[in-house]
Amino acid sequence: MLATALTVTLAVSGCGRDDDTEAGSAPGVTDEACPDAVDDSKGCIYLGTLTDLTGVFKGVGEPFTAGQKAFWDGINADGGVGDYEVNVTEYVKDTGYDPEEHAKLFNEIKDDVLAVAQSLGTAQTNAILEDATNESILVGPASLGSNWIWEDTAIEVGTSYCAEAMNVVDYAADQGAKSIAAVHFPGDYGDDAMVGARIAAEERGLKFTDITTGTVDGGDDQTAAVGALLKAKPDFVIISTGPLEVATVIGGAAQQGFTGQFVGSIPTWNTAIVDSPAGPAIEALYMQATSFPTWNADTPGQEKMRESAGDMAPNDWYAIGYGSGYVMKAILEKAIDDDALTREGMVETANSLTGIDSEGTLPDGTGNWAGDPNEDAVRVTQLNAVDPKADDKVKVAVEAFTGPTAEAYEFTEPCYLMK
Repeated sequence: MLATALTVTLAVSGCGRDDDTEAGSAPGVTDEACPDAVDDSKGCIYLGTLTDLTGVFKGVGEPFTAGQKAFWDGINADGGVGDYEVNVTEYVKDTGYDPEEHAKLFNEIKDDVLAVAQSLGTAQTNAILEDATNESILVGPASLGSNWIWEDTAIEVGTSYCAEAMNVVDYAADQGAKSIAAVHFPGDYGDDAMVGARIAAEERGLKFTDITTGTVDGGDDQTAAVGALLKAKPDFVIISTGPLEVATVIGGAAQQGFTGQFVGSIPTWNTAIVDSPAGPAIEALYMQATSFPTWNADTPGQEKMRESAGDMAPNDWYAIGYGSGYVMKAILEKAIDDDALTREGMVETANSLTGIDSEGTLPDGTGNWAGDPNEDAVRVTQLNAVDPKADDKVKVAVEAFTGPTAEAYEFTEPCYLMK
């Protein structure tokens, strides 16, 4: 575990606006109002965003960032947090899903933000984590790598790709499957899911085949992956790529007579693939694995999220971006209440929490970072089937569950390191 040392006493370094400490003494916290402030009498807290607006996961980054903005627009309109409003738009950077660019842009904004509200990508976030830890900058990964449970500066939400894949294999085994394949991007995201699937396949006695796409953003040239899949003939396929590769692999395999069940890791989904040429095959053969509620889930938070979206087409990444705001809001509110609105105070505050109220936008158990990482990791998975009639094109097929493999598994290191 990367340990974060508090270098100053919080009672001295706190920067609440109602005490004797100089407001704005922490990076990213100012007495001056935010740009386009609702209330000019309030100070401003700046949060950074490192996302993908042009790369393979721009279909995630764009709506996630929009949902994040909508959440804070609502909070600011309702009075902000303490004596502050929160700005998540001033320091939005497009990293193009490139770890080196991610690190470069982090260095450009780190002196101007209190924390990073969104850092999209596992390898990308890993590229900044050491520096973030050294400077006590709290980071919200838009990623479900199994490594975050050990990191004091990472405020993870949701079930990891690794545990999610374990649950999918357990589900497949319970359905009578005898063989499993993992089709995945190389690197931290795809390898995390692959290793989880392999662990569960070994536990359940299923034949396992590992198929890599060769490169990240392999696009519509998936001939090798489709060929390997047809050769292996698995009953179930866990696919951990981007949406374009999902459409290509499923469409290509179905064209050649493959009828096995595909279950995609959460980043594989985009409503646009339903309208692609592979749409009929996707509708017939694909389910999405996720730990987050669907767009139309009947919860107070999802209702607020839908209202905030206005006329925008339903998008689950918008919903998750919106829901992620509850995490940072809970940390900011407690840090302000405890007179600990510094970078060090934010890290200490986050690691003191045993849960947050997300009003039903995030999985149960989110925000419990105070205890043992293994005991407190979220491990539930819900399976969604494609439904062209649904607002977000999916409907719940299997309610949230935790399979026996994920339930019993003790994480000792990130799964992707075990590839």
